[in-house]
Amino acid sequence: MATLKEPVKIFIVQSLACMKTPQQVADAVKQEFGLGLDRRQCASYDPTKHAGKNLSKKLKLLFEETRRDFQDNILDIPIANKAFRLRELQEMYESWGKNRVMKQQVLKQAFQETDGRVTRQEITGKDGQPMETNVVYATQKQVEEAVAKAQSEY
Repeated sequence: MATLKEPVKIFIVQSLACMKTPQQVADAVKQEFGLGLDRRQCASYDPTKHAGKNLSKKLKLLFEETRRDFQDNILDIPIANKAFRLRELQEMYESWGKNRVMKQQVLKQAFQETDGRVTRQEITGKDGQPMETNVVYATQKQVEEAVAKAQSEY
């Protein structure tokens, strides 16, 4: 494993604290710093995992502060409010480009994530009262007569 400079370590710790996977972090480090890292090396900077049990106190504190801020500050996510799921939905939304149908589906899902439930429609009678139901009981003979009458009219 390569020895990393402080800015790279901070980037890794903060990315993991924002619930990115070690593979996503390794890819981001390659893109941001031009360093090819193994996902296992990135995982060693997550104090919540066994691999990160020997992380320095300074980096553990940074991880905890970043995780707390990430969970509390959901206003930074453009599409809605649930931090992890909505970040993923935001990326999907942006990847659909000009496909309005798929973008609309992602927006609907984002709404459901933020609302916490699926919208349901309740049917009521006049002024919110229960629906009136008329139940008619018929004998077998009455049913047969009604069917015969309907067939003769048809």
